[in-house]
Amino acid sequence: MTYFLFDKLLLKEGWLSPAYVGVNGQGLIDYLAAEAPADPMATVEKVPGVALPGFQNAHSHAFQYGMAGQAEQHAVGTRDDFWSWREAMYACAETFSPEQNEQVATTLYRHLLRNGYTSVVEFHYLHHDPTGRPYANLAEMGERLVAAARTAGIKITLVPVFYQKGDFGRAPQPRQRRFISATLDDYFQLLDASRPAVAAYERARLGFGVHSLRAVEAADVLATHAQGPPDLPFHLHAAEQTLEVARSLAHLGARPVEWLLDNLPLSERFHLVHCTHMTTAETTRLAQSGANVVLCPGTEGNLGDGIFPLVDYAEAGGHWSIGTDSHISLNPLEDLRWLDYGQRLLHRRRNIFANGAAVLIDQAFFAGHRAAGRRPANYFTLGQPLDAVVYDAAHPLLAQAGAQHLLPAVVYTADPSTILGTLVDGQWAYWAGEGR
Repeated sequence: MTYFLFDKLLLKEGWLSPAYVGVNGQGLIDYLAAEAPADPMATVEKVPGVALPGFQNAHSHAFQYGMAGQAEQHAVGTRDDFWSWREAMYACAETFSPEQNEQVATTLYRHLLRNGYTSVVEFHYLHHDPTGRPYANLAEMGERLVAAARTAGIKITLVPVFYQKGDFGRAPQPRQRRFISATLDDYFQLLDASRPAVAAYERARLGFGVHSLRAVEAADVLATHAQGPPDLPFHLHAAEQTLEVARSLAHLGARPVEWLLDNLPLSERFHLVHCTHMTTAETTRLAQSGANVVLCPGTEGNLGDGIFPLVDYAEAGGHWSIGTDSHISLNPLEDLRWLDYGQRLLHRRRNIFANGAAVLIDQAFFAGHRAAGRRPANYFTLGQPLDAVVYDAAHPLLAQAGAQHLLPAVVYTADPSTILGTLVDGQWAYWAGEGR
């Protein structure tokens, strides 16, 4: 057993202080108490910090980290929006070799750990070689992502997604050729080929899904769900842009979220990314379906997508997680603040939730784990892996907070410089100090 002593550790029911945590050889918690273990021979590592559950990154496109900050200029007199940004993204995608994909992903995943993430859901659609041909190993690019996660030490859920069309009913563009699986059978062959890559890393899992309604024929969206693995989380983009909504109405006769609600048995295993533009009825129905929304505030703000109707969605009982998407921002606390502050600006009032910090942490934790294919019972509990981010208890803003205000102080004031380290399966995957 390995024992840690934290100043405080966050549970759903509140702070455990002091917090002794014993971890077995598999990284699972075998001891959790405010009292020291009875074993007189036990060695306890004292960590002068407050431990929060590790953050779950529920939506990542790793290759886009290779262009972060490089699409922030445009010619005077031209309009820059999501669609012009997308052209820059296509240019980036055209250049990536498998080796570059692994290198960029490794750097990204290490930075995620430094920011307190312990798990990443990789929404993966850069499948083929630069000519659009499948690699000899159909899952070559996905295998590189799993290898990057292993090198970094982060948990990964690889989600190879079906990408078939250029837009609603339109043939793919040449610049999309690396993404394309022409048929459902092609996609399922890719998904099956991804299983050995995931099986090779004990911290890896598999998910599946479609890129979006605009990228897959409606009948094949339904078939992907109906014929796909029933035990895996299902991911897709929806309603990120107003033009996307307009084209969905023209092609499908329904708005994207409306179509999904009417045609798929949405439930907790579904993870719909963005959903920025919904009617009030869609917002309520989606919340009541049990499906999860994956919000990516840094990317959504950077792309000018719009502001998700979080207040209405939350009041209807909706669940959400967070993701870094294009990786223009990697700090989970910054993204949680973006969620809250966007609503404050929209509604022109403060403290949208009665206990905002607790709500934000709770939603991001449980829905984020569902997105990765896991279902923990608490932030920390016996039999569960010790995945934690530890903040410096001596930081002035945290030291002055007191137990009542400590969690808000972390959520609303902390940044990566406040982090002492990040634990994955009871091992330090990142430590800010020396000697590890």
